[in-house]
Amino acid sequence: MGVLDEFSLAGRRAVVTGAGKGIGRGIALCLAEAGADVVVSARTAADVDAVAADIAALGRTGVAVTDVTNADDLARLADTAVAELGGIDLWVNNAGGLPDATPRYLTKTSPEQFAKQIDLNLTAVWAASVAAATRMTDGGSIINISSGSAVGPQLKNGPYGASKAAVNSLTQTLSVELAPNIRVNAVSPGPVPTENFVESTGYTGDRVEMIDKQLRIPLGRLGTDRDIGAAVVFLASPAASWVTGQVLLVNGGR
Repeated sequence: MGVLDEFSLAGRRAVVTGAGKGIGRGIALCLAEAGADVVVSARTAADVDAVAADIAALGRTGVAVTDVTNADDLARLADTAVAELGGIDLWVNNAGGLPDATPRYLTKTSPEQFAKQIDLNLTAVWAASVAAATRMTDGGSIINISSGSAVGPQLKNGPYGASKAAVNSLTQTLSVELAPNIRVNAVSPGPVPTENFVESTGYTGDRVEMIDKQLRIPLGRLGTDRDIGAAVVFLASPAASWVTGQVLLVNGGR
């Protein structure tokens, strides 16, 4: 077997949450291009149906599931993957973000707003990871999508930063609890101009000015969904068979 074969996901069965658009869609398509069959979930049926069709166009099986919002729904998603694909080898927890696309100070966040942030970015990741792990009878890989906001102070975005820091901690602990059969890692994306990113930052136009004056990215550009998808393919593949409990920064050197 050559080294490039180590990056193949041929015959693997994957689930990607939050896969209707943006980073999640990019991850799902990269997994399919690497050879995996993929169950994709999102809130909007039209979005997730379109991604499933794109996966099918790549010659892989694509299955769309909608309305995955709580622990019971996530268990249903896992059962659907087992029924449709015959099992689960890979699970990517991508669903998350800002519940209403509004960054907030910790001290100006209501208990209800804080709870919604934690439910979206942490509780759902925990519930999905447990659902996936209990069905990975032959082992597998769980990959959580974190954020650069998980590290350091996050003025004006404290609830989000705290929830993603907790995802990093959850990733590391699960990697020990589920070893040696299941690997658990995270990818921490830098700025990628997704719909949620645009809504929360107000970035709409002069890309170069934003990079130079605000983001200061050494590699000189914003990220893409495929940048993140390629990192996920690596962590999901046999090439990363001795990698677990890690948070991989994919941020242009920021």
